[in-house]
Amino acid sequence: MFPLPPDPVLIALGPLVIRWYGVLYAVGLLVAYLFMVREARRRSLNEKLILDGLIIISIAALAGGRLYHVIDAWDRLYAANPIAAIIPPYEGLGAPGGLITGAIALVVILRRWRQEPWGWVDVAGPAILVMQAIARWGNWFNQELYGTPTDLPWGLAIDCVHRAISVSCATLGDAATFHPLFLYESLSGLAGALILPALGQRLKGHLLPGMVGLGAVAWYSVTRLALEGLRLENWRVGGIATAYFVMGAVLLATLAVAIVRLRTAAPAKKRRQR
Repeated sequence: MFPLPPDPVLIALGPLVIRWYGVLYAVGLLVAYLFMVREARRRSLNEKLILDGLIIISIAALAGGRLYHVIDAWDRLYAANPIAAIIPPYEGLGAPGGLITGAIALVVILRRWRQEPWGWVDVAGPAILVMQAIARWGNWFNQELYGTPTDLPWGLAIDCVHRAISVSCATLGDAATFHPLFLYESLSGLAGALILPALGQRLKGHLLPGMVGLGAVAWYSVTRLALEGLRLENWRVGGIATAYFVMGAVLLATLAVAIVRLRTAAPAKKRRQR
C-alpha cells in the first residue's frame, strides 16, 4: 500500500506557511529550467531567453490551470465560498488549462521575440513533462489526485477528511485504497522526458525540428485521456468528463500541426535535392 503522506506544511513560522505543494512546483520549475538550458545549448539557441520566457509562460500556465481547477471544483469547493477561488493559497491547478494557456504564451513570446519556433518547441515540450513528473508529488502531500478504489499493491491510502463523497469512509470504510493518479502521471512524465529527447538525438538529421516537442504534448494528452476514466467527481458536460473533450482537442490539434509540418517540409526538401 502507498502510505499516507507527512504533514503537507513544510514550514510554519507565524503567518509564513510553506507547503510541500508549492515547494515541489518550484523545484519542478527549476529542474525544467535546467533541462531547457541543456536542450537550448544542444540546439545552439539563445539560452539567455529562457528565464524571461519561463516566467511569462509559468504565470500564464498558473492562471489557466487555476481557472480550469476552479470551474472543475466549483460545486465541491467554491460555490459556498466563492472568495476562496481567488485568495491564497492557490493549491488547486488543472493541468489542461495550464497546458493551453502556457502554449498560447509560448507562441506569443516567440513571435514577439522573432524566434524560429520549432527548435524552441523541442526545448519546451519535454520540459513540461519534466515539471509534471516532479510537481505531481505535491498532490500526494495534499492527498488529492487519486482515482477509483483499487486492491492493487500500490493502492493509495487517503484520510477520510480528504475523500470524495462517493468514496467516503462511511461508504467504503477507512481501510480502502485508491489508484494513485498523481504517481501514474509522474511516472509517465518522467518516461516521456527521457524517451523523447533521446529519440530526437538518435534520429537527428531525419526528424524535423518541432516533432519532439509536439510528441511531448501528444504524450501528455494520451496520458491524461488514459487516466481520466479513473478520476472521481471530475468536471463533466452531458455526463462525459470535460477533460476528454479538452485533451482530445489538444491531441487532435497537435497531430494536425505535425501532419501539416511534415507535408509542407516535404516539397522544400525535394527542391533542395534538385
